[in-house]
Amino acid sequence: MQKKLGFGFMRLPVLNPDDMTSIDIEQVKKMADYFIGHGFTYFDTAYMYHDYKSEEALRRAVVERYPRDAFTAATKMPLALMKSADEHAKIFENQKKNVGVDFFDYYLLHNMTLEQYERAKKWGTVDYLKAKRDAEEIRKLGFSCHDTAENLAKILDDCPGFDFVQLQINYLDWENAGVQSGACYKAAEEHGLKVTVMEPVKGGTLAKIPEDAEKLLRSIHPDWEPAHWAIKFVASLPDVQTVLSGMSTFEQLKSNVDAMTDFTPFTGEERDAVMKAGEIIRKWYAIPCTGCRYCVETNHCPRNIPIPNYFALYNAAKQREPESIPGGFMIERLYYGNLVNDGYGKASACVKCRKCEKVCPQHIKIADFLADAADFLEIDMAGALEALHKKPE
Repeated sequence: MQKKLGFGFMRLPVLNPDDMTSIDIEQVKKMADYFIGHGFTYFDTAYMYHDYKSEEALRRAVVERYPRDAFTAATKMPLALMKSADEHAKIFENQKKNVGVDFFDYYLLHNMTLEQYERAKKWGTVDYLKAKRDAEEIRKLGFSCHDTAENLAKILDDCPGFDFVQLQINYLDWENAGVQSGACYKAAEEHGLKVTVMEPVKGGTLAKIPEDAEKLLRSIHPDWEPAHWAIKFVASLPDVQTVLSGMSTFEQLKSNVDAMTDFTPFTGEERDAVMKAGEIIRKWYAIPCTGCRYCVETNHCPRNIPIPNYFALYNAAKQREPESIPGGFMIERLYYGNLVNDGYGKASACVKCRKCEKVCPQHIKIADFLADAADFLEIDMAGALEALHKKPE
């Protein structure tokens, strides 16, 4: 039986944090060795991850170093990037070369919303991939989805024959009206599909949680890290077959592997505790951004605004707002100024074209939050620094 933890190749370690293509391949090899050495096999990548270098990283770190039966490879057809049906074969064959395999154990249509499904149906994308499954170039066919439960059900009703579906599920989003983790899981369950989970730790949000929430969880299991609770929550759902975690360091990977090596499903007490922790966390952060970077990698903001970076700075600053120095100095504002000086567009440069919002898996009103971030982060740094260093009267 396949162990439930999967290694997501969307947030790999990089040598240069400003260059997503600078993957630290030696570190990834070390991580893959530990992962496989402990009986885990599932590796998940996608065509555009790490600015189109993630599939190659999977080939170099795993495929070229292990026999084919030692690992499970999954990747995705990038519907959002396609212009016509003519691209099916080109992209699929490129992916086989990128990853270095003759077949994919799992293959998905990437982020198939109801709108994207209509395009896929028009182009015959599903039929093309089902033919690849018949030819055994794909063993299991599915799709990832960041749409509503209602739209997910419409797709499954209209297009039977998928083997699984990949959904964003975590305890923070279980009852979220935008993400609808719980409702989407139920829709998949009602259609008899197994579920692969993405974002179980919500882009790291559930790895570092408020003190009150962590205290609650450690009162039950003092040795469990917050991220362990998040991963075990989704792994405990009966129809979940794999839980993907985008692990950026060896320490993160080792911690998750160790936690899931002898996995047992949640008890009622554990589930109640994690849901109460979720209630605490929801009151804590400002913008539910996971840092997936779809907004900048697949749509390329016309004003070159590094949206995830600014949202991360805004969230961090708002959490520490009472610590702000009189005059407005906060370290996050300094980092913001550094990014602007490096040539990135200011948050206030947003023209509200809202192209980024169309590809946001979290359904965030990005333009509105950029306005909030601009109001908070864009201050007179010279005046703030002067106030910081001013001697008391």
